[in-house]
Amino acid sequence: MRLMKEIKNIIQAFDEAQQKGKQTALATVVHVEGSSYRRPGARMLVTVDGELTGAISGGCLEGDALRKALFVMTEGRAMLVTYDTNDEDDAKLGMGLGCNGIIQVLIEPIDEAKSDNPIALLKAITAKRQQSVLVTLFSLDKKLTQPGTCLFITQDDNIRGVKTNLHDILIAEAKQVLIAQQSSFRNYSSENKSLTAFVELITPSISLVIGGAGNDVIPLVNMAEILGWEVTLVDGRPAYAKRERFSASCQVVLARPEEVLNNISIDDQTVFVLISHNYNYDLALLRQLIKLDIAYVGILGPRKKFERMLKELQEEGIRLTEQQLSVIHSPVGLDIGAETPEEIALSIVSEIKAVLSLKQGESLKTKGVIHERSHTRISEIKLDPK
Repeated sequence: MRLMKEIKNIIQAFDEAQQKGKQTALATVVHVEGSSYRRPGARMLVTVDGELTGAISGGCLEGDALRKALFVMTEGRAMLVTYDTNDEDDAKLGMGLGCNGIIQVLIEPIDEAKSDNPIALLKAITAKRQQSVLVTLFSLDKKLTQPGTCLFITQDDNIRGVKTNLHDILIAEAKQVLIAQQSSFRNYSSENKSLTAFVELITPSISLVIGGAGNDVIPLVNMAEILGWEVTLVDGRPAYAKRERFSASCQVVLARPEEVLNNISIDDQTVFVLISHNYNYDLALLRQLIKLDIAYVGILGPRKKFERMLKELQEEGIRLTEQQLSVIHSPVGLDIGAETPEEIALSIVSEIKAVLSLKQGESLKTKGVIHERSHTRISEIKLDPK
């Protein structure tokens, strides 16, 4: 799941609330049956004076969640709240939502004195650009204590969190989630109680590297940053690669194509778009990129431009494999009839999102179900009473 922007916004809001001495609580969608506007992993920070950061729905549940969060802060203990949008008798949360699903929301008070509170774990996850798995425990039996967000594990095997009786089992499950690249739900039951684990895969933000810093890339930069992507612009022209021409958060690198890879870090969430309008610059950069394991390379321009590139590479003795060709998208973007720089930017970010999400980018009206129900199925695991 790619919710890194929301997580970072929540961390920033928490730090600001802490500086002002405000109590906070964290609401997390931990499970969904059927349809809902937000999926498991959606989060919202609530302050004692009613400020909300993030969202757990399209605005339908936030008011009630706010009231319950205030109660949680007063009581100092977590609460599981169930919203049944199938209930036609519920005038507030039933047919008015139109979601037809059951949404489980865990609301936890944040005690900054505890080193492994939920926000502290989220901060640790965002400290490095790597995949992580966050484990949140809850009980559908609302009479029982709700353990809440309890531990995480990263790709480099860093483990941190509160130890529970399920500690070793949860670590093993978290490692499996990293391998499978899919969040999981497990219900661990014994003779006297049961706990459900939301074992959540969290990936870094998409890192978009744009080859070219002309005026027409400004909408692409702005759109990517709205999505929470990390943007780097590279260009060999000093007049274009100027920091003041772009938004404050993007990185601007003045470099020749052969120097680009020395100036940026690349991981499995890094994608490239070549949009310099300089054929030789694009070709030289492509020559560097085909040596790497990259999920997406987009090239602006007609198909003939890419065919000419392929021909020149072949003349140099470089013949691209089927795998290398599969990640290159030229012309770049989805076919949405884009003409203006803003529309082209929309086309490009839509294609990148579809590719990294392993989707085809077709119209949702042709699909019966948007989200696979199997992805939120809870597996039952009986624990040895010993």
